[in-house]
Amino acid sequence: MRVVNWLFVVSVALFIFGIGFIIAGAREAKTTPSPQVSGPPPPPPVATVRQIMRGIVGPAANVVFESVSTTVSKAGIEEKQPRTDEEWAAVGSSAAALIESANMLTIGGRAIDAGEWVAMSKAMADAGLTALKATEKKDPAGVLAAGEAINTSCDNCHRKYQRG
Repeated sequence: MRVVNWLFVVSVALFIFGIGFIIAGAREAKTTPSPQVSGPPPPPPVATVRQIMRGIVGPAANVVFESVSTTVSKAGIEEKQPRTDEEWAAVGSSAAALIESANMLTIGGRAIDAGEWVAMSKAMADAGLTALKATEKKDPAGVLAAGEAINTSCDNCHRKYQRG
């Protein structure tokens, strides 16, 4: 077989295999289900960052901060902590509000940037989750430690982003 004929046969074979790969790829694309979004679209955001901070984050953080403390005075040492299931549930609800508000700060165009803003919001959510878990265990020391982490996450964010 001459070289020209051999090149022609190889070219035809490559062409046929190429068409076969295109057809196989097209069939695979047809059979692969596209991700379906179920349910109605999410509602548009209403609250501003400032409103979320004043209406949710601030009050919720204060509940966590004020739930566990030690006061030393002339009268002695006073230990404050939740005592009843309802008191623990109230602190847990505030911790959950912190977690959810951290989520709210990153959606609907509220995120100021995709880097530090999101990382700092996640830090607040993580600290809130630590507080929530501590309330589930009824662990005052855990709530106190989580309060410190919440405060640190807030301070770090406010140093960079707080507006007048």
